[in-house]
Amino acid sequence: MKWQGIILALLCWIGAVFPALANKLENIRAWPAPTETRVVMDLADKPAYSFFTLTSPNRLVVDLKQTGLGISLPMAVEKSKILKRIRKSNPPEAGTYRLVFELSGKSKPRLFTLAPGGEYGHRLVIDLPHPGNDNDVVKPVKRSSTSATTALPFGTDDIVIAVDAGHGGNDPGAIGPKRNFEKHVTLAIAKQVAAKINNVPGMRAVLTRTGDYFVDLNKRSRIARQHKAHLLVSIHADGFHKPDPKGASVWLLSQRRANNEIGRWLEQTEEQSNLLGGGSLLGDGNEDEYLSRAVLDLQFANSQKEGYDVAVRVLSKLGRITSLHKSNPEHASLAVLKSPDIPSLLVEAGFITNPKEEKLLTSKRHQSRVADAVSDGIISYFQQFPPDGTLLAVKKNGVKHTVKSGESLSVIAKRFGTTVASIRAANGLKSSTLRIGQLLTVPGVNVDALVKAGTAEKRRTTTVSASNTRTTTLTHTVRQGEFLGKIAAKYGVTVSSIRKNNALKRDVLYVGKKLKIVGAKVSSTATNRTRHKVKRGEYLGQIAASYGVTIQSIRKANKLRSDELAIGQTLIIPRS
Repeated sequence: MKWQGIILALLCWIGAVFPALANKLENIRAWPAPTETRVVMDLADKPAYSFFTLTSPNRLVVDLKQTGLGISLPMAVEKSKILKRIRKSNPPEAGTYRLVFELSGKSKPRLFTLAPGGEYGHRLVIDLPHPGNDNDVVKPVKRSSTSATTALPFGTDDIVIAVDAGHGGNDPGAIGPKRNFEKHVTLAIAKQVAAKINNVPGMRAVLTRTGDYFVDLNKRSRIARQHKAHLLVSIHADGFHKPDPKGASVWLLSQRRANNEIGRWLEQTEEQSNLLGGGSLLGDGNEDEYLSRAVLDLQFANSQKEGYDVAVRVLSKLGRITSLHKSNPEHASLAVLKSPDIPSLLVEAGFITNPKEEKLLTSKRHQSRVADAVSDGIISYFQQFPPDGTLLAVKKNGVKHTVKSGESLSVIAKRFGTTVASIRAANGLKSSTLRIGQLLTVPGVNVDALVKAGTAEKRRTTTVSASNTRTTTLTHTVRQGEFLGKIAAKYGVTVSSIRKNNALKRDVLYVGKKLKIVGAKVSSTATNRTRHKVKRGEYLGQIAASYGVTIQSIRKANKLRSDELAIGQTLIIPRS
């Protein structure tokens, strides 16, 4: 009994002196993402820690207080742009465990703890931003346009859809009875939704994540705004603590959450300015919060209506392939649906915690059917209600065109790839007579043909100009307003060469002076003629003198019967 008492006392003393061994590092998981790498450390109890960084080489050092090791190190990290390896090092004191994170560059780490949740216990999370990435700054991205390489007389922007795959990385989402993770199901469906949208000319999808990594919930809506998305759709799979619930549902931002966001944005002038398209209604001592809120309310009310209309279509499509948990779109205060300025919806594809639906949701065939339902609902809405300035709007509604001088119905029809009859019908024209400034609706615009023709013409012009350009020596007659620099630029030569070849002692020129231009770059198809539009006060002799040609040569080139000219008349000027 005496020895038992001694042993018990000794154990109590060890427990009091070395409480560090009460906590234990059980696992380390690394999740490389495009802009940062997240490391999650699983511990038996709430971690107590400190950290600091070192350079030459770059390292992050983390000291876990009162913690023992339950895993083997070192650990190599693959596919990360910042983290190479995790190893242990000599601790500064007994009972402390020191980890060293070897980095490939400088990074500002963010560390925080997570309480037990789901199937995970206590965690210490480390976010390591990649070099050159600031996750708090979102740079705007210009919407892509079909006319990006070809100048068209109307806007042809893509309709941009942000597709969000729920959860990811260290956040698995709901877990099915057979240990299938929601994060894998959502990414598989989201990728297919994006692919189907990208197959529609005039529409483009942007994924908030493309792999198994976590994206902050606030950042998901910021990514949508960065790409100027017309819609954000977030894909999820529902979960419950009982296996009975089943069916798909669609959720929208609640009015209460929208009002909270509006209030927050009203307090942030810069963010409000972005939402108002670059202008703020606040500032300069003339604050009018009520006017600002009214403008934002109108903008957000429209986006909420659009979101609801899309949600109805998506839910209808889902009802044809699976059972519905909710027969109408529901409203909720969900973190990913926090942007009232962007129409947003969250699609629950089914309950992964239901054994039958878990089997369906992990089936490639069913994932494809869900993706079809979601994308079809979105596409059908935007085909019926395309935003102005987009390619689909041009194809559906035509374009507005203001008649210019010299244009006829046939000229306009040819320009837009449509027919005279369709223009007359769309505008109720009883004759083909047009007036300058008249506004016409041009339907049936063949955008694809115009883009193709414009690209071909651009290539042809580039090729012709390259192959037909040659150098020659010519005589240039100085006209009103011309100077040496302007003349040199016109012929692709230098000012000094003009000075040298004409023995000029100064750069002052007088109208009518003839200059010898050596090495002038001209098109071989246009060396013998140019065009001149007659201006007020000009006469044939003056024009002939300015070009250094004879009156007779102009008469002959234009088949003139008299020397009387009309303002705006175009003359062909022969060149020697």
